[in-house]
Amino acid sequence: MDPCPFVRLTVGNLALKIPVASKPARSVVHPSSSPCFCKIKLKNFPLQSALVPFIPPDTHSPDSQVQPIAASFHLSKSDLDKLAAKSIFAGKLCLKISIYTGRRGTTCGVNSGRLLAKVSVPLDLAGTLAKATVFHNGWITVGKDAKGSSAQFHLNVKAEPDPRFVFQFDGEPECSPQVFQIQGNISQPVFTCKFSFRNTGDRNHRSRSLQSEQGGTRSWLSSFGSERERPGKERKGWSITVHDLSGSPVAAASMVTPFVASPGSDRVSCSNPGSWLILRPSDGTWKPWGRLEAWRERAGLGYRFELIPDTNGGMSAGGIVLAESTLSSNKGGKFVIDMSCRGGSNGRATPGSATSPACSPRSSGDYGYGLWPYCMYRGFVMSASVEGEGRCSKPTVEVSVPHVNCTEDAAAFVALAAAVDLSVDACRLFSQRLRKELCQQLDLVG
Repeated sequence: MDPCPFVRLTVGNLALKIPVASKPARSVVHPSSSPCFCKIKLKNFPLQSALVPFIPPDTHSPDSQVQPIAASFHLSKSDLDKLAAKSIFAGKLCLKISIYTGRRGTTCGVNSGRLLAKVSVPLDLAGTLAKATVFHNGWITVGKDAKGSSAQFHLNVKAEPDPRFVFQFDGEPECSPQVFQIQGNISQPVFTCKFSFRNTGDRNHRSRSLQSEQGGTRSWLSSFGSERERPGKERKGWSITVHDLSGSPVAAASMVTPFVASPGSDRVSCSNPGSWLILRPSDGTWKPWGRLEAWRERAGLGYRFELIPDTNGGMSAGGIVLAESTLSSNKGGKFVIDMSCRGGSNGRATPGSATSPACSPRSSGDYGYGLWPYCMYRGFVMSASVEGEGRCSKPTVEVSVPHVNCTEDAAAFVALAAAVDLSVDACRLFSQRLRKELCQQLDLVG
């Protein structure tokens, strides 16, 4: 499999320091009384935001005080070509950063932050597919007041090659589509998907495509599943198996906890989410690799994905959360696992807060890159496109090259992408009817 060229543009090491001896400008407030944030914009890409920490005025480098990555932009070769296209109406390509004091958010439609300064970093992306390039690393003077006192803003902007395998579903996951690998203008089939219903009277996963399944699978699924299956508003028993071109099963996603409407409501709540187990074949049986939980938020689909440690058949105290965020019900978005983006980009919180960032590992154990799974998963890991409710969804999956060592590696990410996509339907309001492919015959008769 040949990867597609990508470039990852990152903005990090953000910090702000204000001279204590001088009176700050009207728009600058003392760091002890107010936070600071910035909005980061690259042409034709969605706006991103990040918290900017204050540091002592005598600090020369913020490297030891802040998270390294605050925002990132993922550029395919076609994106680079568009950005490099010359136009008489456009000037030189720049990354634009607006720095604000005050808390993020809006009140009555008005931004609550006060603009402190704007910074532009010129970008020359030619050659970044072949080698890493640093566009800026250091301090910039911003926000002068009437007496000439200035705040200083620190940032690091760099681009580096980040080749990825790209996979495209040729249909919606519930329609048992083929999955193609995309390389430039060339696409070739690499997987087939089989959507089916488990026998919901038996909580055990019985895939038709893995006849050599052994008892270990049943114990895993019963351990991870929920016992709250009951008559009423629920969606359960969905399963999708990924096969290679020889017909051998190489990954699967199985709904182990049904999606049930909360009492007195028409939606799946965060306190009672449905869940999927992502499985890989091992020694003639299925082995858990990860678990995806999903629920209905006011704004859309809430989700949480965690890796399950390999304990050689024993049970683990718990996995490590690698992705946790929300996708819009109407517009959809991208499901992303990014181990390097641990700061507050895209409006995400810092580790340990009530709403953990989509790219911040969080668990009951110690945090550190020397622990599992940081020895396995570093930097950008994968992303999957997700369409909004009622739209035709043919997910595109991008997986970083270092995280694919065999066919089963790629297939596991494809199965995860299918589970995320199917969760959009599983979390639809129960007053809305699903398409026939997602309903068992009993449901259709009822």
